[in-house]
Amino acid sequence: MTRNGPETIRESFHRQAKACDDLGSPFTARLCRLAADRLTDKTSVGTVILGWQGNPDGTGDAVALRLAGTLHALVRSGKDPELAAVYPPHAVDDDTLWGAISNALQRDEAFMLDRLASAPQTNEVRRSSALLPGFLTIAALTEKPLALSEVGASAGLNLQWDRYSYTLGDTGFGDTSSVHLEPRWEGPPPPDVRLDVAERAGCDLNPLDPASEDDRLRLFSYIWADQQDRLDRTAAALAMATENGLKVQKADAIAWLRQRLATPRPGLTHVIYHTIAWQYFPAELKAEGEALITEAGLRATQDAPLARLQLEADGKPDGAAILLTMWPTGETREIGRADFHGRWVKWVGWSA
Repeated sequence: MTRNGPETIRESFHRQAKACDDLGSPFTARLCRLAADRLTDKTSVGTVILGWQGNPDGTGDAVALRLAGTLHALVRSGKDPELAAVYPPHAVDDDTLWGAISNALQRDEAFMLDRLASAPQTNEVRRSSALLPGFLTIAALTEKPLALSEVGASAGLNLQWDRYSYTLGDTGFGDTSSVHLEPRWEGPPPPDVRLDVAERAGCDLNPLDPASEDDRLRLFSYIWADQQDRLDRTAAALAMATENGLKVQKADAIAWLRQRLATPRPGLTHVIYHTIAWQYFPAELKAEGEALITEAGLRATQDAPLARLQLEADGKPDGAAILLTMWPTGETREIGRADFHGRWVKWVGWSA
């Protein structure tokens, strides 16, 4: 485990601030910079954060996002009216904002220490904008209904991607829906094919129940407080998931995948997919998962193909890669790139 000094933690908060600016949340960026510059070890919460051991960055333990989510939970739950009075849509100066945060560090110490111990959990609905063209490509290549297996599915909001409506450039998809997704689209249109979902399932180490008030609060708390459109979209998707009785299985991803991949599905294309989740797995689990999927791919046939669709960071500055692997050939292609929050999609396609 990496041993960090306070300056390492402060630097990670500044890096997260830049990421928040890039992703359109000036308030969360401001909060991260204030914490980087003003947080001290004079409170138990400050001591825990500044003494954090392990990788504090967004690709690791995401300490800055843990703090932002914990504070937002205090606001949304009604536990701290003083803090709520300085959060969006209210506009206050830095001293007033940090003063309310400083008071919360002491007044809400027990709640904050408990929340900081848990990793952030999100279920960004707009990532379905990057998934849909991938599913259309898979359907075009295999001409079969799809069996869906999502790893790291959280509340399952991206398991019901076919129940949303979309505008992808000049192409529309789906019937009228309470969730409409319209990313900035660049590139050719996706394949124009019929999509049939024969079955769907997802797993998560800590699945969230769309019908649970506590679980909804958890999801909302990790959406940035000045992005009301994301909050509204997530609320609509959660309502839809509740109405449909959607549930995600509590399971270790590798054990769950092993079980899912062991079941033959003749006449269907089995699609393993994940969005900004695989990168958080420990290296040994990722290696085991890669081997497991590859082994299943070797058993795939033209009658029962296997696909793996990924939206994951790859270290490049322009968003995340949309990767598609198709078996029985085993070929992998980058079929596009997308914003981490699904605000834009740069589409390439399989045939390019």
